[in-house]
Amino acid sequence: MPGVTNDGPLTDTVPLADLMPWSVAPLRLGRGWPLAPDAASLKARWKALVTAPQDRREALLEPSRARTLHMAAAQLPGQRAGTDPLARAAGPCPEPVRVLHGPFDEQWLIPDQRLIDVARPELWRVADDRQLFLVEQGYVPDAGGPAVLACAVLPEGRSPAGRPGRIRPLYRRPGGTEPNVTPGLLAHLAEVYGRAVTAGELAAWVLAAGDRDAKECRVPLPADPEVWSRGVELGRRVLWLHRRGSGAERPRLPGGRRPYVRAALPARPTELLYDREEEALLVGEGRIAPVPAAAWDFHVSGVRVLERWFARRTTPAEPGTLAAVRPATWPQPWTSELLELVTVLTLLADLAPLQRELRTGVGTLIGPHQLRRAGVLPVPAGARRPATVLDQPEEGPGGQFAFL
Repeated sequence: MPGVTNDGPLTDTVPLADLMPWSVAPLRLGRGWPLAPDAASLKARWKALVTAPQDRREALLEPSRARTLHMAAAQLPGQRAGTDPLARAAGPCPEPVRVLHGPFDEQWLIPDQRLIDVARPELWRVADDRQLFLVEQGYVPDAGGPAVLACAVLPEGRSPAGRPGRIRPLYRRPGGTEPNVTPGLLAHLAEVYGRAVTAGELAAWVLAAGDRDAKECRVPLPADPEVWSRGVELGRRVLWLHRRGSGAERPRLPGGRRPYVRAALPARPTELLYDREEEALLVGEGRIAPVPAAAWDFHVSGVRVLERWFARRTTPAEPGTLAAVRPATWPQPWTSELLELVTVLTLLADLAPLQRELRTGVGTLIGPHQLRRAGVLPVPAGARRPATVLDQPEEGPGGQFAFL
């Protein structure tokens, strides 16, 4: 069989950077208030900023070296926002967009580059309904949890703990064209497996079998086509859960395992606890059950997902800041999101043993040496850079247009 090796998985896995070579560092917001769990708060914060007197406006912005009231900035690709300095900003808030703010936590962001220290326009340029982003998670020794998460919305990319990873779009251009895959890799895998291999299948395999050490995320590539097919199917299920289903079909647990609100959540919950004996999530005086221990114990980069999700909605903000403009009481949609998050984490925990079995039983591998011999590696330098886009006019500072 072409391009295979008998070396073990510890010595012959392939860095994810050599499979999906173009990557982007996480966004750096520079200030927390342009991001929120609800869009209405963002619009209220924007209104408070642009209607404030100039001396107060500067304090509300929370200026940094990268962004002040008097700096202009280009529009983010695909977004409509002003480009003049914020000192002259007026009118309604740019329409907030959904983003992934940490593992399994979708929030809303004001897509205005004047508010974001480092917005990574190259990511916005390829973000559309055909795109998929793989987000490497920070490494924490012996912490467990997924090494890579996937999302369809644009990710902020920050890891909850440890060294932050990279954001890897599946496609280099809008419209789902030009896969972000090392040239020649899919053709080589097709030769080994005796059938066509797609970029989407590679992404699914990475989600099912990828792991990481202190340096990087690494992926075992099996020589056995049956192992590949089994892993791809498992990865597709993982991807479906990472994306909270598709369309109207949402993740659901069977009746006996489905979480429900057993006692109403309070208007202003401040504490989240877990009762292992009763398998209940205690939200202040509220109670959600059943919640399996595997969902409560689900960690990413050493951080418990449910605790972090709750803290980002309830940790008090400094009075007088824009971050303090938030719902006065716990919104009902947050309860629905919490129930869905419990469901997703439970179902992912159910798949974890299958993922461990896949990694330990992957068998003979296609390793870096074989990929070099086949001419797939080393990765061409151009594949690590973003694609040049020549047909998308984007508004620069002061309303001038640039072609990128």
